[in-house]
Amino acid sequence: MGTLPPSCGPVRLVAVDGHAGSGKSTFTGRLAAALGGAPVVHLDDLATHEEPFGWTDRFRRQLLLPFAHGRPGRHQVYDWEHGRFTGEREVAPAPVVLVEGVGAGRRALRPSLALLCWMDLAAGTAWERGRRRDGPELSTFWDGWTRSEQKHFAGDPTRPHADLLVRQGPEGYLWFWRTGKPE
Repeated sequence: MGTLPPSCGPVRLVAVDGHAGSGKSTFTGRLAAALGGAPVVHLDDLATHEEPFGWTDRFRRQLLLPFAHGRPGRHQVYDWEHGRFTGEREVAPAPVVLVEGVGAGRRALRPSLALLCWMDLAAGTAWERGRRRDGPELSTFWDGWTRSEQKHFAGDPTRPHADLLVRQGPEGYLWFWRTGKPE
């Protein structure tokens, strides 16, 4: 990742996008560890029940603008259980900052990204994994979520713009550069 040019001030912003349940958090956690503890921004901390994809302006104000000036970002943290923002988190302008969540590769953020990864798992399979992970008590949430996600990706698809397609295999993760990217 160090060979990528900085994309937002001194930061190489790397996004990991994909359908809910596709393994974004697990992959990003492993990538962060492999990079020596790179900071991770979880979009679940910025999204809300009312606006699952309405976090773009918060992201820009609280993270992109400070990073562009080489300063730490500080973003609010949404509490999904209580339905409100209850905390804050500071994110250092590290050489690499990872952003993971559905919509991380959206059109509004792409100009600030050094690399865009797409977790290449079919929507239905990912959603089934997510429902199994979260249990039947969240099935109503998942029903609403899948509709919101379908609407989001219909209007602002990420996969066609991804630099890397990431698939989980039996031995770990496999990734594939998209056309025009280095091998």
